[in-house]
Amino acid sequence: MSHTPPWGPAAGERVLVAMSGGVDSSVAAALLVEAGCEVVGVTMKLHQDGSDLPDRPCCSLDATSDARRVCQALGIPHYVANLVDRFSEDVLADFVAEYARGRTPIPCVRCNTFTKFRDLLRTADEIDARWLATGHYAQMGWHRGERALLRGADAAKDQGYFLWGMDRAVLPRLVLPVGGLSKADTRAMARRLGVRTAEKPESQDICFVPDGDHVRVLEEHLGPEAPSLRPGPLRLQDGTVVGEHGGFARYTIGQRKGLPGGFAEPMFVVAIHPEERAVVIGPRDALLGRAVEARSINWLADAPAVGDAVQVQLRHRARATAATVVEAAADRLRLTLDEPVMAVAPGQSVVVFDGPVVLGGGVIEHGEDPSAVSGAYARGGQRRAGLPILAT
Repeated sequence: MSHTPPWGPAAGERVLVAMSGGVDSSVAAALLVEAGCEVVGVTMKLHQDGSDLPDRPCCSLDATSDARRVCQALGIPHYVANLVDRFSEDVLADFVAEYARGRTPIPCVRCNTFTKFRDLLRTADEIDARWLATGHYAQMGWHRGERALLRGADAAKDQGYFLWGMDRAVLPRLVLPVGGLSKADTRAMARRLGVRTAEKPESQDICFVPDGDHVRVLEEHLGPEAPSLRPGPLRLQDGTVVGEHGGFARYTIGQRKGLPGGFAEPMFVVAIHPEERAVVIGPRDALLGRAVEARSINWLADAPAVGDAVQVQLRHRARATAATVVEAAADRLRLTLDEPVMAVAPGQSVVVFDGPVVLGGGVIEHGEDPSAVSGAYARGGQRRAGLPILAT
C-alpha cells in the first residue's frame, strides 16, 4: 500500500529526501522507495563536526552515520551537504543576537526558513529532482485552488508551527510522507519496513545546545562580560528594585524559575529592558495580552485581509486562539486576540491558520507591554485588583 499523497510523486520520479538520521525522515524515505520513486537522500551538516554532541538528529556524526546506513539498506544514494557556514550565519548568529536584545528566538524556524528548505530546493534542482521530502509532521493539501501546508494529523507532534517561514514556491514540490501518521504509527511503520532507526529516541533540545544551557553558547560568542550576561536590576512594574539578576539573557517572558519569593502571589518575568539591563517581574495577570505585533512576515497562502477572523498560535504546543487581523502589511502583522493569551514573547513566532491550513506567520515584536502598567506590587503586599490590560 502506498502512503504517498495522490498528488505527489509517481513511481519512477526522482525525490530528494532530507535525511536527519532519525526515524521520521528514515520512514519518509522508505515509504517513497516502497512507492517506486527514485529516492536520493541528503544529510545537512549544520553544526561543526558534531563530535562534541550526543546523538542529535541534525548534527552529530552518529546521526549522519545512521542516515547513511538507512540509505544503504534502502538501496538509495546518500550525500552530505556542508551547510555549517550558512547555518552559523543564518541561525546561530541570529540566536546570539536575539538573546543579546532581550528576546527569545526559535532557531528551528530560522533553520527551516533560511537553511534547510532553501538549500533543499537548490539541491533538488541540481539533481533534477521534481520533488523534495522531509520527515516533518505536517501535511500537504489544497487551499483556494493552490497547494497548501496543513497541520500534522497528530496534534501532539504537529510541526506546522515551525514551517511558516519557508518559501511559498516550495509548496508545489513538497512531500511530507509521515504527516498523516502519529509517532507511534511512524515507529510501527519503521518496524514493518525494517528501518534501523525504528527505536531511536527523539531529540528534545536545540541541536547546538544539547545540554539545554543556552547561556554557555552566548558566553562562547559574546564573552562573559557582554551586557546581556552582566548583573542588572530585578524590579517590579512600578520600578521598585527587589533584587539583582545575573544577566537578562538568562530570562524569558513568562519565566518563573529563579525569581525571588516573599510576594503575596507567584511572580513571573513580564518584561526585559536590555538598554537598562533590567528584568521586570509581576503577577500572572500581568502576562495576559490581547494583541500582538509581528515583523519578518511570510505568507504561504494569500494574506488575510484586515478584519478577517483567523486562528493564531504564539508558542510551540500552545493551543490556537481566535484572532482578528488589524493590519497585514508586507512588513508588519497586527492582530487582536479574542481571549487573553499568556506570555507573548518577542522573538517567538506568531503563526496564522485558517482551520488546519498554515497561512503564514512572523516574528513577534511585542504583545501588550505589561511593564507599562502601573501597579503597587510591594514585596509581601497585596496585588492590586483589576489589573488593566493595555494595548500597544
